[in-house]
Amino acid sequence: MKIAVLGTGHMGTTLAEGFRRAGHTVTFGSRHPELHQDLAPAVTDYASAVQDSDLVISALQASAALEALSAHEDLLAGHVLLDIGNAVTERFELMYPNTSLGSKLQQALPRTRVVKSLNTLAGTVAVEPSAISEPTTVFLSGDDPDAKSLVSGLLVDLGWPVEQQVDLGGIETARGPEHYFLLFATLMQALRGPRWNIAIHRAAA
Repeated sequence: MKIAVLGTGHMGTTLAEGFRRAGHTVTFGSRHPELHQDLAPAVTDYASAVQDSDLVISALQASAALEALSAHEDLLAGHVLLDIGNAVTERFELMYPNTSLGSKLQQALPRTRVVKSLNTLAGTVAVEPSAISEPTTVFLSGDDPDAKSLVSGLLVDLGWPVEQQVDLGGIETARGPEHYFLLFATLMQALRGPRWNIAIHRAAA
């Protein structure tokens, strides 16, 4: 599968390497590709990266992602966009306390199918869930079933079997996992690092 990763920061490069190991073709998209020629795979401009891609991943700085992606509405039309961001201020306060970045992106990009996932755990855990001894949980939100199915299949490729995925429902449900960031940040301090994740265990019927 052809995957375009918009953003060349830690999360973007970590996911890119994970998907490459899983056998997918990855291209980075950047506003300034000339500044990132040391990266592999190739770094190009947004339009070249998105063209012919099967999935676009927004690994942009979450606080600026809505403005940046809204400017490319036509480019992203018809694509599946995986939003992995938690939009917070410099003081780590939620930018969208009454909604979510995922919902905001879907409203701004009505011709794009937005799926929210991989925002409740560290990137290193996202691409190597087996690093944790017990099975843990990853979440998905989105309005389009086919788009969620595509993302779900890619999560399987990263090592997240369907049994460890929880489909929360429409994109409006992205508010929950995004607001979880406040607890995630507190737990990361308490646990002295990000190499952990939460798990959903159902009570016996």
